[in-house]
Amino acid sequence: MKKPVCLTLALMLAVMALAACKAKVKEVPPPPQAQEQPRVQPAAPPPPPPPPSEEEIFKSKSLEQINREQPLKMIYFDYDKYFIREDAKPVLSANASWLNKFRSVRVLIEGHCDERGTEDYNLALGEKRAKSAYDYLLSLGIPAERLQIISYGKSQPFDPGHNEISWQRNRRAQFTIIAK
Repeated sequence: MKKPVCLTLALMLAVMALAACKAKVKEVPPPPQAQEQPRVQPAAPPPPPPPPSEEEIFKSKSLEQINREQPLKMIYFDYDKYFIREDAKPVLSANASWLNKFRSVRVLIEGHCDERGTEDYNLALGEKRAKSAYDYLLSLGIPAERLQIISYGKSQPFDPGHNEISWQRNRRAQFTIIAK
C-alpha cells in the first residue's frame, strides 16, 4: 500500500512543482469600456435673414430713384379739355392704391398742355387738369394734405414733336413724389 500512496504523493508533488514553475502571468484588468460619446451634430447655419419688405426697400430709395421708376403713372387729356377720361380712371385708381400702400408719400400733380394756345391760356388749362386729377384722387380717399398741384402750361413738353401724336403726349397730368 505504500506504493500507491507514494505514487500519489509523487504525482501531487510533480503537479505542484509544475504549477510553481509555470510563469506567473500578471492578470491585467480589462481596460475600462470607453464611454460612448454622444455624437454631436454640427450646428446648422442660421437661417438667412428674411428678404427686406416692400416698405423697407421703398424707404432705402431716394426720391429721385422712386420718381425714375414712375410708380405713379401719367394720365392724358383731350384737346382743350380737363375732365378725367375713362381710360384715365383705372390709372388714377392704381395710383391711389400705391399711395394707400405708402401713406407717408406726398405728391405734386403737374398739369401740362401742348404747344398750341397762349401761355396764359395753357397755364390756366394745366391747372384745371391738375385739379381734376387732384379731385379724383380725393374721391378715392387720398387725403388733401398729401397732394399739391401746379401748372406748367406748355413750358415742359414730354414730346418735343409738332404733330398730333406729340401733342397728345403733352396734354397730361404727371405725378411727382415730393416727400416720402
